[in-house]
Amino acid sequence: MNLDKPHMTYFLQKINQVLTHPKVLKMDEFIQHGKVTCLQHSIAVAYYSYIAALNLPFRIDYHSLIRGAMLHDFFLYDWRDKNKGFRWHGFKHPKIALNNAQKFFDLSQKEKDIILRHMWPLTIIPPKYIESIIVSLVDKTVTVLETFNLFKTKFFMINQKLAFRKAIE
Repeated sequence: MNLDKPHMTYFLQKINQVLTHPKVLKMDEFIQHGKVTCLQHSIAVAYYSYIAALNLPFRIDYHSLIRGAMLHDFFLYDWRDKNKGFRWHGFKHPKIALNNAQKFFDLSQKEKDIILRHMWPLTIIPPKYIESIIVSLVDKTVTVLETFNLFKTKFFMINQKLAFRKAIE
């Protein structure tokens, strides 16, 4: 699944609005699933959420979808370290990510909902917007692929531009 040039240009413009922030780049310091960092995971979720949304017959706010997906796991800690008090990560990190995102970005209501509700149905309150549902479903799919090392593509950043590297591992 690849984007054509106009869609890729739009996608890069939107994620770069978030990726230029140094705190967002810190997400690359924390492993999310398997060998994948939080930053790589968030780029993958944003990318595949955008592809999914382009193929749906709904009116989608692509701007909010991409930005919300990029910030959905903006919690900035190693959730695997239980000695530091990061228990119940699955339940708590959406609020932590939202609080972090609000410190550094002006967020729309849809972006807030995407970040806060992406763990549904683990968290009880369901998403309010179609963009939130898309990101939630794509996040779960990407998580499974990363956890079991089934991705054939890795995402990484070079000078604030998205690059893809075919996995050889």
